[in-house]
Amino acid sequence: MRLVEGTATVGDLDAFLGDLTRIGDDTGCTVQAFDARYVVDRTHLARALALADRAFERGENVARDRGVEVMLYAAGRRQIDRALTMGVSEGERAVVVLVAAEDGSDETAAAAAAEAAAADAVGDLLDPASTLGAVDEALVCDYFDVRERELTATAGTLADVVHERVALLDVRK
Repeated sequence: MRLVEGTATVGDLDAFLGDLTRIGDDTGCTVQAFDARYVVDRTHLARALALADRAFERGENVARDRGVEVMLYAAGRRQIDRALTMGVSEGERAVVVLVAAEDGSDETAAAAAAEAAAADAVGDLLDPASTLGAVDEALVCDYFDVRERELTATAGTLADVVHERVALLDVRK
C-alpha cells in the first residue's frame, strides 16, 4: 500500500474520480481518494485496507468495489452514502489517496511496480503537499461521534479511538 498526499483542485468531481478509476484500471490497483481532514494517520487507512481485504476473502463485503469497501472501513460505517463523506469533493482540498495492488499484497515485484506506477500517475493529478497531518479534530470527533467524555476516559488519543471505530465495524455488522 502506498499513500499519495497532496492538494487537489477538483472542478469536476466525476472527471477527477474517472481519472483515478482509469489509473486503477491501467495499473491493476485500487485507487481511493480521501479528504485528508478525516484521516487521522497512515494506520487508519492501512487497517481499513486490511479489514476490507479480509471481508472480501470471507465473502462478507458490503460493497462490490474494493475501494468503496476500504472507504466503509475507514469511515467505520456500513452505509455507503455516509462513508462517502470522507471522500473528495469539488474545490481545493487536501487529499490522501490510497493505492494498493489488487492482489492484496505489495510484497511481489509486480505488485510493487504497479503501485509505484499508480502512485506516480496519481501524483501527477495533485499539487504535492504533506496532508496526513491535516486532520481536523473537531470534524473527526463529530464524524466518528467521539465526545470529550470518551477522550478523557481513555489514555488513548483521538487516533486510537478512530482506529477502534474502524476495527469495531466488523462487530457491528
